[in-house]
Amino acid sequence: MSDIQNGPFIVTGASGQLGRQVVDLLLQAGAGPIIAVSRNTEKLADLADKGVETRKGDFNDPASLGAAFTDGKRLLIISTDDLHPGKRLAAHSNAVAAAKAVGIGHIVYTSFAGPVPESPIGFARDHQGTEKLIADSGADYTILRNNMYTDFLLMGGSQSVAMGKHFAAAAEGKTGYVTRADCARAAAAALMTATGKQTLDITGPQTVSQAEVAAILSDVAGKEIPYIALPAEDLAQAMIGNGLPEFMARVFVSFDEAMAQGFLDVASDDLKTLTGQPGQSVRDFLMANRAALLTPPQR
Repeated sequence: MSDIQNGPFIVTGASGQLGRQVVDLLLQAGAGPIIAVSRNTEKLADLADKGVETRKGDFNDPASLGAAFTDGKRLLIISTDDLHPGKRLAAHSNAVAAAKAVGIGHIVYTSFAGPVPESPIGFARDHQGTEKLIADSGADYTILRNNMYTDFLLMGGSQSVAMGKHFAAAAEGKTGYVTRADCARAAAAALMTATGKQTLDITGPQTVSQAEVAAILSDVAGKEIPYIALPAEDLAQAMIGNGLPEFMARVFVSFDEAMAQGFLDVASDDLKTLTGQPGQSVRDFLMANRAALLTPPQR
């Protein structure tokens, strides 16, 4: 890894799964000072013993962000997880404005693949809008367009194994699945070493179709699990029929629609260039998590 830039390094969303991994990677690399920001600082209490300063900051509370970002030089903005279109952009706008006000020199942002208005995924526009806010902020930046988490295949994959069929509305579309751990490596590396202004595609080593996912699940389970391609509306109604709220069903199906339409069909060497190590393949990840896939899902 290249020489580490001067901190302090601020990690937002530090109590979340991705943010916590990033903080751990910074500690392992000896980067510092580190400031961990979260709405729930109680969850960060153990970090104080490791020399990490913890601060309360909430993207939806602009007044909290000035103090949270003060004295920082390099800032990681981890996207919020609000699925309602428009909500992320409003929250991210507060974060970017606060970063600009305190003079942050470099912003790293976890965006998403295919952040264009044409994407079926409603919050893709929020990522597009946030990217523009960061580009217009005057700071240097690294935009990380993370593809779909491979981790999400564990829940759906265990259901597919249990049913003996893999249902999706992705047609023959492919996805550059990337693990959350690899996204954390990318974010930590960018926060520590990136310079200038760049937009990177953070993906696994190759794109994978749902038929290929089904074939891997077949190998994991030791039995044939065919891929059943459904129309988007049929999949949505099936999810609703199984008790999922309609809003959530539509969001989940929109991911499949984005796959079918090619918005997530991105594979790049950017992760390897940034970190020195390629991402984990879907096959290797699912094989490593065989026990979870063979555990019947809880209803």
